[in-house]
Amino acid sequence: MSVKVEVIEGGVPHNNILAAGLVSTLVCLYLTYLNVLTSTQMFSFFGGLAVVAALVWGSHTIKVLCSYGIGTGVPSAGMIAFGSGVIAMLLATKFGMLAPVVALVLAVVIGLILGYVSNNILNMKIPAMVQALTEMAVVGALSLMGFAALMTGSFTFAGLTNGSTSVMGMILANHEMSFMVGGLAVAFLLGALAIQHPFNATLGPGWKQDRMLMLAAECGFLSMVVAAIMSFALISTGSALISLIIAIIGWAYTYQQYMELSKRDAAAWLNAKPIPDVEGH
Repeated sequence: MSVKVEVIEGGVPHNNILAAGLVSTLVCLYLTYLNVLTSTQMFSFFGGLAVVAALVWGSHTIKVLCSYGIGTGVPSAGMIAFGSGVIAMLLATKFGMLAPVVALVLAVVIGLILGYVSNNILNMKIPAMVQALTEMAVVGALSLMGFAALMTGSFTFAGLTNGSTSVMGMILANHEMSFMVGGLAVAFLLGALAIQHPFNATLGPGWKQDRMLMLAAECGFLSMVVAAIMSFALISTGSALISLIIAIIGWAYTYQQYMELSKRDAAAWLNAKPIPDVEGH
């Protein structure tokens, strides 16, 4: 499994996508903290934008890993990203405002361990394995934190476990109406499916980087639509509506762009071509 099978030429270097994705995700997560400063939940939508940024980055990480001839491992890559990321995310929520940074550090540690086990104990011997699993653990952790902020307006443990319900005008505590009980499993599946689908749907000799990344953004916004709808049960109606409108606009735009790129590539594909030997970055 050490033979690398390249599927692209040119494109934006992966490390550039990594840096842009990481910075964008962390910035968007911290912008949700405006909810605390303004005593509102109107800035919860930044959690959804953090998810989109992380998924675009993560989808390209999966491409890098699976270019080593493990195309059948694309779906499982999405699951391991969120399976490892959820551990870091849950532990980090106890650290308040430092939660995103702590999640990043914990996910790096978990990813390095998984990469070491894969290459040295399972003997997979894939050069990109350690870095890729580390990146995916970070993407999973920060994506889940973004979903949490989108649905609840917060990424702290208290905000994710506390819920309330109205009975005859009185607000009563109801932990069943919380992200941990009603939202975490859904967020896990939304993220795991969205991160693996773009490369899985576009791989092959006709693969184009911009088309795949646009599909990743479209999947991210589509997941944000579902999470925004769920947020109506956990945050104020106005705040949830803002998130939903932004998600729908983002999805409509990225879907239209993806269709244009698909038509471009379909028109340019005249006959089957061999897979290029050199990636170009």
